[in-house]
Amino acid sequence: MNKYSFITLAILSISIAQGQDLQSYILEAEANNLELQALGYNNDIALEKIKEANSLPNTDIGFGYFVHENETMNGPQKFRVSVGQMIPWFGTITARENYASTLADVEYENLVLAQRKLRLAVSQSYYMLFAIQAKNDVLDENIRLVKTYESIALNAVSVGKASLVEVLKLQMTQNELNRQKEMLNQTKRKEATAFNHLLNRDLGMSIPLVSDLIMPEQDDIYDDAAIELHPELVKYDKLFESVTGAQLVNKKESSPNLGLGIEYVNVEARKGIELENNGKDMLMPMVSLSIPIFSNKYRSQTVQNNVKQQALLSEKNNKRNQLIDILVEAQSERESARISYETFSANIEKAKFSLELLLKNYEVQNIDFEGLLEIQELLLNLEVAKIDALTNYYSQSAIINYLSKQ
Repeated sequence: MNKYSFITLAILSISIAQGQDLQSYILEAEANNLELQALGYNNDIALEKIKEANSLPNTDIGFGYFVHENETMNGPQKFRVSVGQMIPWFGTITARENYASTLADVEYENLVLAQRKLRLAVSQSYYMLFAIQAKNDVLDENIRLVKTYESIALNAVSVGKASLVEVLKLQMTQNELNRQKEMLNQTKRKEATAFNHLLNRDLGMSIPLVSDLIMPEQDDIYDDAAIELHPELVKYDKLFESVTGAQLVNKKESSPNLGLGIEYVNVEARKGIELENNGKDMLMPMVSLSIPIFSNKYRSQTVQNNVKQQALLSEKNNKRNQLIDILVEAQSERESARISYETFSANIEKAKFSLELLLKNYEVQNIDFEGLLEIQELLLNLEVAKIDALTNYYSQSAIINYLSKQ
């Protein structure tokens, strides 16, 4: 194989340094992401509210001092102390605990949902960065090869096998490739900033990537029914349960409340008189009942809760349809990406073979630099499209994982 054949076979090969895999970045993002931290705190607060629900109303403690003493047979009253405690109807506290527990479940589903969205965002940004890196390497290789062709063209000009116009075309091609590389670097800086933001780390940190991505031999198969366990749908189930819990709390609170208490009255003994109960203090147990006679508030809340449940059912069904549409589209896009990848791979091999034939002709006749540049551009476009197809495959797989993988 001559040196020109070697150059042809090396065209557009991607050489990527070993880097960090996606899973390690996802774990780092989950540990550092500010949104997850905030939702974690909200979940902790919701769990504390369960304890808050398991409590009685404030205890009423009263103290009174008789400025003008009230005379009784046993003596003048000096002061009185009372203690009272309202007790909710039977089962009210348990209903409140269950209601608070369902609200905590909703906060937990918010956390799980945000975690899934973060994994998807990190994955898609990672694949975008990989595509940029791969395209960058392809452009570097093309620039190197065009410079080699320029050297060949200059030698051909010196022996009368080429013109300076062809040399200028090669130089213009180099300039265009350098322009594309600069534009790509601009995109890389923007995407790297977004990626580091997701991981909540210094924006200037480098992002080493894996050396290569390989098209899987077959697609992973997921059960479409698994979408029913997606946090966005489970969240609606928890919200429905919370409204049911609120309904039970409303029912319990519309029942009477029982109050228990005791009152102590200090009595001073009469002076200069002998009585059997002279100066005997008074102790009075108390029982009270709080009855919600005007219950329009509770009836209205019952109606509101019923309407909320109907609204939640409609919202859940609508969200399920949206998620299914996204899943079907992602599956279709992934299959299209595989087909495109295989087609581009086959065409790349043919383009490389055509390029090799042109370079071989240089040994026996004038080289067709115009045809060389056309095939070179075609090959570049095919390699870039192949990279896009590969990363799109992985990006769509990430969406499918987000929707259906538990």
